[in-house]
Amino acid sequence: MDEGERWRVVVGVSGSPGSVAALHRGAAEARRTGAGLLAVGAWEPPRGALAHPSSMLAPPMTEFRRMADERLRTALDTAFGDAGPGVPCQGLVVWDRPGRALVRTADRAGDLLVIGAGVRGRLRRALVPSVARYCVAHAVCPVLAVPPSPLHRELASVRRRVSLRLPLDASELTDGKA
Repeated sequence: MDEGERWRVVVGVSGSPGSVAALHRGAAEARRTGAGLLAVGAWEPPRGALAHPSSMLAPPMTEFRRMADERLRTALDTAFGDAGPGVPCQGLVVWDRPGRALVRTADRAGDLLVIGAGVRGRLRRALVPSVARYCVAHAVCPVLAVPPSPLHRELASVRRRVSLRLPLDASELTDGKA
């Protein structure tokens, strides 16, 4: 590694609970190895004719960029608060598909790419490509996929029950220790 280069831990940030968990794990890896932390948020304009630059109704790209910047800042604040991650940290917002943006950013052999693996059902897997799978298949550096928290599964179950108006016993949430 050149004198001017530093080890980097590149973390994919979407604002999801999985990406916040990836930020925590990425910061821990950066502290352990003495690396810098690079939080990467990817964004794309909406698909279709309205997003085409020649369209008279084209939405302002600066607004989409501003929203992506805000999403990244909010995720960093959610993950670390005022204390920060405890390592040098930079944020980067990239106009590209998430997997491709992460692979192109984590382009050094000495990088570590950290991503949230997320919870995916069959339907979602069929409709939306997996960023984690893309990164594992295309990255030139090691990829660390952080599994979702068991709490995430519990919260998803509660949301389903509430949305379907099914009875919910609060003692189930505390393992009967209430």
